[in-house]
Amino acid sequence: MGSLTTKKEKTKVRTTARLDLSSKFWKTFLTMLAAFLIFAGPTYIVYALINFLKMDYTLSMVSGIILFIIGFALILYIIKNKIIT
Repeated sequence: MGSLTTKKEKTKVRTTARLDLSSKFWKTFLTMLAAFLIFAGPTYIVYALINFLKMDYTLSMVSGIILFIIGFALILYIIKNKIIT
């Protein structure tokens, strides 16, 4: 019975270690993702949607604004939860 409890604890530790937002990897990844969404979303992604995928101008602009809002919300989440200071 003791070994079953130990396996569960080890599994729990491994699962939480992967999602540890205070690790250097996650701090860097979330910051870079937010920066990409804020800066590249409304510029390069919109350009690619218009020119390469031949999407309507209005729809591509709306998608750029949505990407910007998602990036901004991600930055607010990172700062609010003190993942970065």
